[in-house]
Amino acid sequence: MTPKQIAVFAIGPVGGAVLGLISLPVITWFFSQEDVGRMAMLQVTLGFSVLLFSLGLDQSYVREFHEADSKPALLKRAMLPGLVLLVVTVLVLLSLGGKLAGWLFDVPAWHLSMLVALALVGSFISRFLSLVLRMNERGLAFSMSQLLPKLLLLAIIGGYVAVGADKNLTNLVLANTAAIAFVCAIYGWNTRAEWLAGIRTRLDIDQLKSMFRFGLPLILGGLAFWGLTAVDKVFLRTLASFEELGVYSVSVSFAAAASILQSVFSTVWAPTVYKWASAGTGLENVNRVSRYILALVILGFALAGLLSWVVTFFLPANYAAVQWIVVSCIGYPLLYTLSETTVVGIGISRRTSFSMLAAVIAFAFNLIGNWWLIPIFGAAGAAVSTCVSFWVFLLLRTEFSIFLWKPMPRLVLYAFTLVSVAGAVVFTLWGEVLRGWMVGYWLVVLGAWAVVFRGEILGVLEFLAKRQKRAELPLI
Repeated sequence: MTPKQIAVFAIGPVGGAVLGLISLPVITWFFSQEDVGRMAMLQVTLGFSVLLFSLGLDQSYVREFHEADSKPALLKRAMLPGLVLLVVTVLVLLSLGGKLAGWLFDVPAWHLSMLVALALVGSFISRFLSLVLRMNERGLAFSMSQLLPKLLLLAIIGGYVAVGADKNLTNLVLANTAAIAFVCAIYGWNTRAEWLAGIRTRLDIDQLKSMFRFGLPLILGGLAFWGLTAVDKVFLRTLASFEELGVYSVSVSFAAAASILQSVFSTVWAPTVYKWASAGTGLENVNRVSRYILALVILGFALAGLLSWVVTFFLPANYAAVQWIVVSCIGYPLLYTLSETTVVGIGISRRTSFSMLAAVIAFAFNLIGNWWLIPIFGAAGAAVSTCVSFWVFLLLRTEFSIFLWKPMPRLVLYAFTLVSVAGAVVFTLWGEVLRGWMVGYWLVVLGAWAVVFRGEILGVLEFLAKRQKRAELPLI
């Protein structure tokens, strides 16, 4: 992709993160801490359903896209099995009345179950239709489809405040479901040519079986990855309270600023690597890209450690702990993004069982960590456990990729990430006591970063200077 295409794809994640940071303080000021925690359980459930009911076929769609003779037929094969299974499951759950809402929110109301069901189906459809835009490199449509629902959610929350609507759980769930339904409709409109053509195609069972062979190992791995990212919230729901879950979910939401890098990079990286693999060229750039992402990851940790106090200006006093917890929370998006650059050997070799194994082992680490730390430290313990588990995830993905593909330099990668994760752990658990020492620690990390990655820093500055010079050249 060209820099212009990358910039277009970045509009959605960047704009969405900015809008999220605007709407988040509104939600924390006008909705109870318990309801903010309940929304975290909704997000956990949406993520789980997409991973489970996709059956790994979303990854098969991405892998086979450039080699498929009929893209609409490929979409139908990837989307139809999971959609049928999800709709049947949702109908069964709704037949139980308000049980679904009771399990999630401790509020067994049928209307809440219906809203959750609509959100589940909308999220699933949006997942596959977004892949159509992403793989066809329709960056502007992809970005706008991500940005508009954030605007809608912000508008609904603002409308509640303006008209004095009840700040209760029903209205909060309704706002989120409306935003999900809206993005689904936008995706449907932008991809109508693809899915309408797909409806008319014949379902090729033999090719579907081939896609299942690639995707099925990813089901267990996907569930393990969901557990890796969501078990902290489940443990907080069980071992602590909705209040602690609310503090933690707000910390994770602020850490979503780091997910800008994850969203933009993941959107561009996977299609690019598979395109290189299909053409047989370009794979020599993997190590260089990995080093640039490593530099961004370490910079992200250091700046978060130095500037996390800023979040206290935007939140009520009962969310003061967020400033310490957020530094460990950014570990997930940053370390996951970095692992995407080192894991390419698994995708190229099609040995997806190794991705599953990495997720399962890291998930086991997170289970133990949450069970041990949450009763002692609450939300801070959950953040630390997840951050450390993602470092284990990075380590395993990297080593498995090297085993299946080819060696890559990793001493600097492991050393810097370990130093950053260790600093995040101490900062989250004892940062309030070690304030001055932690400032010094992150300044040392930042200084070492400037020395070790001076080549990358100079490369970026030279690139920007050339772009600026080119922009200033007069047209002839």
